[in-house]
Amino acid sequence: MTLAQQFITIGLCALGTMATRFLPFLLFSPKKPTPKYVQYLGRALPCAVFGMLVVYCLRNVSVALPPHGVPEAIGIAVTVALHLWKRQMLLSIAGGTVCYMLLVQFVF
Repeated sequence: MTLAQQFITIGLCALGTMATRFLPFLLFSPKKPTPKYVQYLGRALPCAVFGMLVVYCLRNVSVALPPHGVPEAIGIAVTVALHLWKRQMLLSIAGGTVCYMLLVQFVF
């Protein structure tokens, strides 16, 4: 990739990111109430995205082959326990990820 192509790529990525950040403020006036379907999407999509991420992360786990999905199950349990305890998404995800990585590297 040439230098000009790199600049164009970075510029387009920045433009796309800015468009997704600013577009809601341009489309929805603060003086009018937010449409019901947008409120529904705001409530439903975060759960759907996390559900899809869980399925994606566990798609290649085989319970028939060692370690039988044990590190993944422990990582999920730690994530859920941390979230129920502290209700901090970043802490929950980071704690579960660190737990899983340590299990895979040093135990299993």
